[in-house]
Amino acid sequence: MKFSQKIAATLSVLSAVALASGFLASSASAQTVPTRGMDGSYVGAGVAAGLNEDTDIGGNIQGRVDLPVAPVSVRGAVLFSDDNSAIMPLLTYDLPVARNTNVYAGAGYSFVENDGRGTPLGNQDSVVLTTGVESSVLRNLVLYGDVKLGIDAFQNNSNAAVSLQAGAGYRF
Repeated sequence: MKFSQKIAATLSVLSAVALASGFLASSASAQTVPTRGMDGSYVGAGVAAGLNEDTDIGGNIQGRVDLPVAPVSVRGAVLFSDDNSAIMPLLTYDLPVARNTNVYAGAGYSFVENDGRGTPLGNQDSVVLTTGVESSVLRNLVLYGDVKLGIDAFQNNSNAAVSLQAGAGYRF
C-alpha cells in the first residue's frame, strides 16, 4: 500500500496524541478517583477534509450510540462532497480521558454511493479505521473530531485515503 509522507505524518501525529492521552489518563486515574468519560448518544454535523492527492472538502453527519454495559460504541458516519457520499457503520472502543471526554478507536466499512466519484474518503468501498476525540462541553452539546483511514479506497490504484472530520452534535 502506498502512503504519501503527508498522510504518514498526519497518522503518526494523531496516533501519538491518542496514545499519549490514554497513557496520561491511566497514570492519573491510578492516583485519583477513576475518570468518567462522556456517556450518552449523539448525532452531529460538521466539516470533512480529504487529505489525499486531490483535496476534497465536504461535510459530515456522524452519530454515536452508547452501549452502557461495555466501553464500546456503535457509530455511523456519512461523509459527503458536492457530487458523492460515503456511508460508514463503525464499532469503536471508547477510553475516558477526562470528565465528559473520550478518545476512541475502531473500524468499519465505507460504502461509496457512486463508485469512481470522489468523497473525502476515496472513490470506492473500503475498510475504514478511525480514531478521534469527543467531549460534552454543555449538557447536550458535544464537540468531536476524528481521522478516518480508508484502506484501498481508490479505483485504479491501491492507495489509502485519509479524511479529517470536526463537528458539533446534540447529545441525548
